[in-house]
Amino acid sequence: MITALDHIAIAVPDFEKAIKRFMEDFGLEFEGTEDVEAAKTSTAFFPLPPTSIELIHPLRGEGAVAGYLEKRGGGLHHLCFRSDDIEADIEHLKAKGYQFLADAPTPGAHNSKVIFIHPKSCDGVLIELNQPADEH
Repeated sequence: MITALDHIAIAVPDFEKAIKRFMEDFGLEFEGTEDVEAAKTSTAFFPLPPTSIELIHPLRGEGAVAGYLEKRGGGLHHLCFRSDDIEADIEHLKAKGYQFLADAPTPGAHNSKVIFIHPKSCDGVLIELNQPADEH
Protein backbone atom coordinates (compact mmCIF):
# COMPACT_ATOMS: atom_id res chain seq x y z
CA MET A 1 0.00 0.00 0.00
CA ILE A 2 1.16 3.54 -0.70
CA THR A 3 2.01 5.07 2.68
CA ALA A 4 3.60 8.49 2.01
CA LEU A 5 5.19 10.90 -0.41
CA ASP A 6 8.77 9.64 -0.14
CA HIS A 7 10.53 12.37 -2.11
CA ILE A 8 10.40 14.91 -4.90
CA ALA A 9 13.28 14.46 -7.37
CA ILE A 10 14.89 17.35 -9.20
CA ALA A 11 17.25 16.72 -12.13
CA VAL A 12 20.21 19.09 -11.92
CA PRO A 13 22.89 19.82 -14.53
CA ASP A 14 25.48 21.00 -11.94
CA PHE A 15 25.36 18.61 -8.98
CA GLU A 16 27.77 20.45 -6.65
CA LYS A 17 26.22 23.85 -7.33
CA ALA A 18 22.73 22.50 -6.62
CA ILE A 19 23.86 20.82 -3.39
CA LYS A 20 25.44 24.09 -2.25
CA ARG A 21 22.23 26.00 -3.10
CA PHE A 22 20.00 23.72 -1.02
CA MET A 23 22.47 23.73 1.91
CA GLU A 24 23.59 27.34 1.99
CA ASP A 25 20.81 29.34 0.34
CA PHE A 26 17.83 27.36 1.65
CA GLY A 27 19.51 26.17 4.88
CA LEU A 28 18.38 22.56 4.48
CA GLU A 29 20.00 19.65 6.29
CA PHE A 30 22.20 17.66 3.89
CA GLU A 31 21.98 13.89 4.31
CA GLY A 32 24.79 13.08 1.88
CA THR A 33 25.29 11.68 -1.60
CA GLU A 34 25.02 8.20 -3.05
CA ASP A 35 25.74 6.80 -6.50
CA VAL A 36 23.03 4.43 -7.76
CA GLU A 37 24.75 2.29 -10.39
CA ALA A 38 21.53 0.58 -11.52
CA ALA A 39 20.03 3.95 -12.46
CA LYS A 40 23.33 5.57 -13.50
CA THR A 41 22.63 8.50 -11.18
CA SER A 42 24.28 10.36 -8.36
CA THR A 43 21.82 11.38 -5.66
CA ALA A 44 21.82 13.91 -2.83
CA PHE A 45 19.09 13.96 -0.19
CA PHE A 46 17.72 16.81 1.89
CA PRO A 47 15.19 15.46 4.41
CA LEU A 48 12.11 17.57 5.07
CA PRO A 49 10.07 15.20 7.24
CA PRO A 50 7.89 13.45 6.43
CA THR A 51 9.34 13.67 2.90
CA SER A 52 12.62 14.77 1.30
CA ILE A 53 14.06 16.47 -1.74
CA GLU A 54 16.33 14.34 -3.92
CA LEU A 55 18.73 15.95 -6.37
CA ILE A 56 19.64 13.62 -9.23
CA HIS A 57 22.51 13.94 -11.67
CA PRO A 58 23.81 11.56 -14.35
CA LEU A 59 26.53 9.25 -13.09
CA ARG A 60 29.47 9.51 -15.53
CA GLY A 61 27.19 11.47 -17.91
CA GLU A 62 25.18 8.31 -18.69
CA GLY A 63 21.63 7.04 -18.27
CA ALA A 64 18.08 8.30 -18.46
CA VAL A 65 18.75 11.42 -16.39
CA ALA A 66 21.47 12.47 -18.85
CA GLY A 67 18.92 12.25 -21.67
CA TYR A 68 16.37 14.15 -19.61
CA LEU A 69 18.81 17.01 -18.95
CA GLU A 70 19.84 17.18 -22.62
CA LYS A 71 16.22 17.34 -23.73
CA ARG A 72 14.66 19.52 -21.02
CA GLY A 73 17.40 20.97 -18.83
CA GLY A 74 17.09 20.87 -15.05
CA GLY A 75 13.76 20.68 -13.30
CA LEU A 76 11.21 18.50 -11.56
CA HIS A 77 11.94 14.92 -12.63
CA HIS A 78 9.56 12.70 -10.67
CA LEU A 79 7.41 12.18 -7.59
CA CYS A 80 8.12 9.15 -5.45
CA PHE A 81 5.54 7.33 -3.35
CA ARG A 82 6.66 5.11 -0.46
CA SER A 83 5.25 1.59 -0.48
CA ASP A 84 5.13 -1.00 2.27
CA ASP A 85 4.65 -3.83 -0.29
CA ILE A 86 5.95 -2.82 -3.72
CA GLU A 87 5.13 -6.14 -5.40
CA ALA A 88 1.48 -5.92 -4.31
CA ASP A 89 1.28 -2.30 -5.44
CA ILE A 90 2.74 -3.20 -8.85
CA GLU A 91 0.26 -6.05 -9.26
CA HIS A 92 -2.64 -3.81 -8.25
CA LEU A 93 -1.65 -0.99 -10.62
CA LYS A 94 -0.90 -3.33 -13.55
CA ALA A 95 -4.39 -4.80 -13.13
CA LYS A 96 -5.73 -1.26 -13.51
CA GLY A 97 -3.77 -0.81 -16.77
CA TYR A 98 -0.74 1.16 -15.58
CA GLN A 99 2.41 0.76 -17.66
CA PHE A 100 5.79 0.50 -15.96
CA LEU A 101 9.25 1.31 -17.31
CA ALA A 102 10.61 -2.06 -16.08
CA ASP A 103 9.25 -5.52 -15.47
CA ALA A 104 10.36 -5.66 -11.83
CA PRO A 105 11.77 -3.39 -9.11
CA THR A 106 15.48 -2.52 -9.23
CA PRO A 107 17.91 -1.37 -6.51
CA GLY A 108 17.55 2.28 -5.52
CA ALA A 109 19.23 4.65 -3.10
CA HIS A 110 19.58 3.47 0.52
CA ASN A 111 19.16 -0.20 -0.58
CA SER A 112 15.51 0.38 -1.45
CA LYS A 113 13.50 -1.36 -4.18
CA VAL A 114 12.16 1.01 -6.86
CA ILE A 115 10.11 0.95 -10.03
CA PHE A 116 8.81 3.75 -12.25
CA ILE A 117 5.34 4.14 -13.74
CA HIS A 118 5.36 5.41 -17.32
CA PRO A 119 4.31 9.08 -17.53
CA LYS A 120 1.65 8.16 -20.11
CA SER A 121 -0.18 6.36 -17.31
CA CYS A 122 -0.13 9.39 -14.98
CA ASP A 123 -1.03 12.47 -17.04
CA GLY A 124 2.58 13.11 -18.05
CA VAL A 125 4.12 12.78 -14.56
CA LEU A 126 6.85 10.22 -13.92
CA ILE A 127 5.95 8.36 -10.71
CA GLU A 128 8.36 6.20 -8.72
CA LEU A 129 7.30 3.57 -6.19
CA ASN A 130 9.91 2.99 -3.47
CA GLN A 131 9.98 0.32 -0.80
CA PRO A 132 12.67 1.35 1.70
CA ALA A 133 15.07 -1.22 3.07
CA ASP A 134 14.34 -2.30 6.62
CA GLU A 135 17.34 -0.37 7.96
CA HIS A 136 16.25 2.97 6.46
